[in-house]
Amino acid sequence: MTIHDTTDYAPLIGHESEPAIGGFAKRAFDLFASVAAAIVVAPLLILLSLLILATDGGPVTIRHQRIGKGGRKFGCFKFRSMVTNGDEVLKRHLAENPAALEEWTKNRKLAVDPRVTRLGRILRKTSLDELPQLFNIIAGDMSFVGPRPIVEDEIVRYGNAFTEYSRARPGLTGRWQISGRNDTGYDQRVALDREYVTNWSFTKDLAILVLTIPAVIKARGVY
Repeated sequence: MTIHDTTDYAPLIGHESEPAIGGFAKRAFDLFASVAAAIVVAPLLILLSLLILATDGGPVTIRHQRIGKGGRKFGCFKFRSMVTNGDEVLKRHLAENPAALEEWTKNRKLAVDPRVTRLGRILRKTSLDELPQLFNIIAGDMSFVGPRPIVEDEIVRYGNAFTEYSRARPGLTGRWQISGRNDTGYDQRVALDREYVTNWSFTKDLAILVLTIPAVIKARGVY
């Protein structure tokens, strides 16, 4: 079944009813910390919203369909960092640039993405575009730490590792984010997600959160 609405939550595999890794303790931490963080950064959220409106017009945020725990689809929030006609711009760019098409096919990323706005480059470089995902954490769709949230087309690329992926809520940060992000190959990303779920511990979550700070400051592998 093809689903176009980001609010459709049909599970793709049979892990929907199973508890996510970390159980109640991980969820309690996520809920408390995300509410506290949202209150603290509220002025920044308002400022960034006004900057997006002033420099590129609305909408301020996007809600992109991602795959969550148990294969459940959810709308992942981000500050909009791309032009509003991004699909059209990307299609034209890939049609005119074979090297870019090869890069996109391999990694689903472009080092030089023509869709990204001037302000969007700053938001991405600093990871500020992901701040609205605090509300995904509050809603229970995401966790502070977890696998990199993927789109439906990536499920086949995860292969058997998707079983591990689906046992966790996707993370605002995770092993991939502190390991160079786009400097890592796709197979390595999958391996990092699988290792995280297989060997999860609350102590490792705290370590990843601490290591996220210098990773964001250095902005290594971000584009």
